[in-house]
Amino acid sequence: MSESSHKPSVFNTLRLDGQFCDAVIKVEDVAFDIHRIILCECSPYFLTLFGPWCGPDKKIYVIQGVSSDMMRLIIEFAYTGSISVTGENVQGLLLVADQLGVTDVVQACCDFLGEQLRAENCIGIFVFAAVVIPAELRCRAHRYMVEHFEEVARHEQFLQLSLEQLVDLLQRDDLNVRNESVAFEAVVRWIDHAPGERKAHVAVLLSKVRLALTSLDYMRLTVLSNQLVTRNTECMSIAQGALEAIGHVRTGGPSVADLRNPLARPRLPNAILMAIGGWSSRNPTNSMEAYDNRADFWFNVTDECERPRAYHGTAALNGSVYCIGGFDRTEHFSSVRRFDLSTRVWHEAAPMTHRRCYVSVTVLGGCIYAMGGFDGHTRLNTAERYRPEANQWSLIAPMQELRSDASSTTLHNRVYICGGFNGTECLQTAECYIPETNQWTMIGLMNSPRSGNGVIAYAGCVYVVGGFDGNNRLCTAEVYNPDSNSWHEVTPMLTPRSNFGIEVLDDRLFVVGGYNGNSTSYNVESYDATANMWTEACDMDIFRSALSCCVVSGLPNMADYTIPRDALPFLTGDVNLDEHTGLHPPGFKT
Repeated sequence: MSESSHKPSVFNTLRLDGQFCDAVIKVEDVAFDIHRIILCECSPYFLTLFGPWCGPDKKIYVIQGVSSDMMRLIIEFAYTGSISVTGENVQGLLLVADQLGVTDVVQACCDFLGEQLRAENCIGIFVFAAVVIPAELRCRAHRYMVEHFEEVARHEQFLQLSLEQLVDLLQRDDLNVRNESVAFEAVVRWIDHAPGERKAHVAVLLSKVRLALTSLDYMRLTVLSNQLVTRNTECMSIAQGALEAIGHVRTGGPSVADLRNPLARPRLPNAILMAIGGWSSRNPTNSMEAYDNRADFWFNVTDECERPRAYHGTAALNGSVYCIGGFDRTEHFSSVRRFDLSTRVWHEAAPMTHRRCYVSVTVLGGCIYAMGGFDGHTRLNTAERYRPEANQWSLIAPMQELRSDASSTTLHNRVYICGGFNGTECLQTAECYIPETNQWTMIGLMNSPRSGNGVIAYAGCVYVVGGFDGNNRLCTAEVYNPDSNSWHEVTPMLTPRSNFGIEVLDDRLFVVGGYNGNSTSYNVESYDATANMWTEACDMDIFRSALSCCVVSGLPNMADYTIPRDALPFLTGDVNLDEHTGLHPPGFKT
């Protein structure tokens, strides 16, 4: 249902009663009494139709190529300013509105179709939108195809793409595929749908697949066992080039030639992990790095004018990143700073009601939650919630425990906070908050006390990783199942750490930096729940603990937060980094 400013109902009443009408529109033998001035206001088409060159005596206007049902909707919109757009009428209504130049109805139909975009229909909407003057809907459908390619390629409409349309998708840096095998298998499926006419295009399509981003096993067992490849000399040459590039990377790292090879060019990520602030070289830092997981590279996006802070929280919401609370060696912050990801400009947001260093932050239902922390004097059990549309914080029910240096996440419309330090001991407890009842409830005890730990929702459970148990930095990890209210251990991290960043990116759990008990780290590793295994990822550029991480996705300017693909050959240069020791603010318990 699209609504615009309503005209006084008196005009529509007069039309329905046939009073003061000065013209008739005939469509499919259906006559509509109308007031010319009302329709002229609706569209320039009618202004032209009723122009003086038609003659002063003309009263009946026949419009071809329009159904009476669609014309009825257009006339009702002209009089009432409202229209009901449904799945049944949207295509016909959009075509008629476009033909008659009723831009408000065109926009309403485009908005409706844009909201209905799914993997199974986006290609159909993309093709249909080509006949409509506004390009916005076609662009939106195309963007959906790019961002959801893995799902789109599995549906029937994918097979109807033209060669040119498929080539356009495959050659894009921003095509969202976690593994390049998806692109190869999509090509095979597209060709197999009509092999007689499509086999001739296999080499063109294969040259757009970045085969060097797959594995040797995949190349040998899947690509080189496919007859589309083995029976085509040009395809075999492409595959051989990919094998050589993979071999170079495995034996000695990528060369300049490899990375300039279009078969090895990493695609842009659909989401990036941002690491913000922290403690480095005995001082708080304002450093911001973005992790480009497709290139396995950290990209510096620091604003040198921004104030340093550590032991803060971050949250990504509505195209912005919020930095909340923290400490800069002198002050414990209640302040909140908002980084606009599109403009890359920092703004001041409303401060919290409490100063909070060691704060726990998470997002639920379009709101930011900030819980516990240390105000410079006492540990806190208070919690508050921020509504961005009002730019306002309000207190919610306090937690059952005093908690600073805890960590939190959201799962199944609940907030979970685990561990922390109460001023005397590291905590083994955890609790959850239900917004509907504004109530905190204790859940099962963790297997180990943890302060400075990481908490994240992953694979349908709550994961708690690392931290400090009062004696040692931990590498252990455990998982909470809300259904059984129980914890079980999983494979520990490769390195112990506390006060690190934690996030989920591309179905992997990442831990970033931290303090290992001896020094501050720049180390990064990731966990795959399916394999129950940790692996090393690219290190950050600087050593730091007390940082905070968040994941942002779907940015129109994603390239601003990733390593430029044309600069990738320079990644093999040496990077000199100094190791720094950790330093903690006053009141930290070890």
